[in-house]
Parts: sequence; structure tokens; C-alpha cells
Amino acid sequence: MTIAPVQSSTSLGSSGWTDTRLILALEEVVETELNRHLGVAKEWMPHEFVPWSQGRDFDGVLGGEAWNIEQSKVTPLGRVSLVVNLLTEDNLPSYHHEIATMFGREGAWGTWVHRWTAEEGRHGIAIRDFLLATRAVDPVELERARMNHMSEGFESDNAHSMLHSVAYVAFQELATRIAHRNTGKFAGDPLCEQLLAKIANDENLHMVFYRNLLKAALEIAPDQAMRAIADVVTNFRMPGHGIPGFERAAAQIALGGVYNLRIHHDDVLQPVLRNLRVMEIGGLGPEGMVAQNELGVFLDGLDAQARKFEERQAAMQARRAARRAAE
Repeated sequence: MTIAPVQSSTSLGSSGWTDTRLILALEEVVETELNRHLGVAKEWMPHEFVPWSQGRDFDGVLGGEAWNIEQSKVTPLGRVSLVVNLLTEDNLPSYHHEIATMFGREGAWGTWVHRWTAEEGRHGIAIRDFLLATRAVDPVELERARMNHMSEGFESDNAHSMLHSVAYVAFQELATRIAHRNTGKFAGDPLCEQLLAKIANDENLHMVFYRNLLKAALEIAPDQAMRAIADVVTNFRMPGHGIPGFERAAAQIALGGVYNLRIHHDDVLQPVLRNLRVMEIGGLGPEGMVAQNELGVFLDGLDAQARKFEERQAAMQARRAARRAAE
């Protein structure tokens, strides 16, 4: 799920680059990446991954069967992660408003905004239909969580800068891809895994679009882009952080191996940074060099934190295994 800030005309550093100037300068790159995306994106139908034959009326107006957790074939970890993923996708109207306000609705930028929105909308439709048809979650609690989450609105962490926005989504789209893919693996349902693999593929293509756009920004405004990358990486958080009960759910997701510090460091940050060759870029000015150094220090610290998390995770798994053996 992509998050971008509202448009700002503020200057980026001492170069004189503004959001407006950068958007215009990158228009040709956006057109190239849009054409590439349209050439490789494959059409798929959400309804083909929903087992409609399993569906039946719920209690309420239709007087059907009340939901019970025993009706679900999805694992507890899969259920928690699926709900977080879906509620994140549900905020699409806010995300669309922000990127459309920033990038505009005309030209290549506008075409991309609308295409991205259409593809992301497909994700929420597919996940919700699957969850309800298979009775994987309590429909009442799911709807209440959706209302609460969307009623809070959304405010981007990167509303001050177009470059920060592009840097954020380059990492965040990959994080979302991995979260969906791993959720499918742990869900305990082969069809669910197939569905989330399709969604993950879309998210990966979105990541490639923004990553390549960020690469072009590094060539145009290297110091400012490096600053944006360092700021985003050191302050990164997932777009669903405002979901009610997110901290508890995130802890379960981390301990379960869906998404945690090790995955974030090894499978999200490092692949994008290596592709951009961020730590190898030379010829930077003072601002860019400081940002590059901050990034290196942070990554070393994050790797150490990930090792400590892995140790705690292994100890917890050992204790659980010992308890099961003693039963």
C-alpha cells in the first residue's frame, strides 16, 4: 500500500529543487516506468480466488448462522495478519487523495495514480471477499475495526517533501509485498496463499516503479534524495500503524515470522539500498555525506537489534516446545 504526502512547494536543501520542479523533471521517467509497468502487469480476477461455495448467510437480517472462530480454517497468526493487511488496504481513499493531490491527475503522473489506485482497490476487495466467504474472521468485529480505523483519517509521516514520499514508498511497497506473501505462507490455507501471492506480485511491481523513480531522483538531486532516504529509513513505520490494537498485532506478526526486524533489515531495506547503490554513491555534498553516514550507522544498529530479537524469539520457541513436550 502506497503512502504519499500532499504537495508542497518548499525548497529541498540549498539546491533550489522544489516539489513542483522535481515532479516536472521526473515526468519523463514516470512515463517510462508507467509503460514498463503496463507491459509486465498481468490481469487477474479476484473472484477466482474466493471459494464462494463455502459462503452462507450470517446471523442478522438474513437470519443465518452466527460466526464462530471454529468455523475458520485459517491459523490464528494468519487471521491477525490478514486483518491488519486488509485494514491497511481499506484506507485507499485517503491514500488516493494524497498522491493525487501531490502528483496531479494529468499526464503520466495522473495515469499512474489512477492505475495504482485501481490495482490497490482489487486487493482490498479480494481479501475481504475471501475472509467473509470462508468465515475466517468475525464480520462484526472486522467492520467495527474498519470504521474505527478509517474514521481516524490518515496523515503521512512524509507530508513535508515529495522526495521523502517517493523514498518511503520504494521501501514500503516491498514491505507490503513481503507481509502479504508471508501471511499467505502462515495462513494454513492453500487458496489464501495463492490469493496473497497474486497481491504480493502487484505490490512488487509498485515497488519497482517507485524504486526506479527514486534512482532517477538520486541522479537529479543526489544530496536531497540521500537525505530523504536516510530520514525515511531511520523513521520507517508501516502505514497501518493507526489500526486499533496495531502494537499487539504487530508483536504477534513479528514473533510468528510474518514481518519483524530481521525481515525488515534483510529483505526490505537492504535489497532496495543495494539496487540503488546508496552506500557507494560518491561526489556528494556535505548534506548528502552526512545523510549517507547516518544511514550506515543506523543500519548497523538495526542489524544488532535484529540479532537480539532473533535470540528472544528462539528462546520463546524453545520454551513453547518444552511445554508441549511435557504435556
